[in-house]
Amino acid sequence: MTTQRTTGYLAGQILIAMPQMEDERFVRSVVYLCAHNADGAMGIVVNKLFAGLSFSQLLEQLEIPSTPECDQIRVHFGGPVESGRGFVLHSDDYVHESTMMVAKGVALTATVDVLRAIAEGNGPRQSLLALGYAGWNSGQLDSEIRENAWLTVPADADLLFGHDLEHKYEQAIHKLGIDVGLLSAAAGHA
Repeated sequence: MTTQRTTGYLAGQILIAMPQMEDERFVRSVVYLCAHNADGAMGIVVNKLFAGLSFSQLLEQLEIPSTPECDQIRVHFGGPVESGRGFVLHSDDYVHESTMMVAKGVALTATVDVLRAIAEGNGPRQSLLALGYAGWNSGQLDSEIRENAWLTVPADADLLFGHDLEHKYEQAIHKLGIDVGLLSAAAGHA
């Protein structure tokens, strides 16, 4: 079994979009960074749903039989890059040869095998299914952080896998000990 571990300063951390975020796709976004290194960064938005597609419909398209439990699984908007490609962010109790270990307890798998395992009830204990991902070229995310577009906070299971999407943004900011109402919508440097 082959697994990979990513390296990079912010891999395994959460990005929180600042109130002045101009890109509509990332307004009030909470993004889990799966990779961050000299080549760029890749993450999954963990607090937005993908409109118009259920897990059961996705399984039907892939010709994978679904069970009634599949109706409870939501499909998330993982980001604007490759929005037709599926990614499963999950606990590390499920490991496949194509699984990428991101951080202690967290892995990412982007193959149909994990979807089949979830549908059969043999998947990871915790998971988040997303279509698409957020991606940054070399140095792009670092520049955006310097421009105050993002805050960072350590990840936890509730932020990653919790079902209360409506409040994840506030939960993430609260981890920093900041009141959301006190964040300025104007960026600047002191």
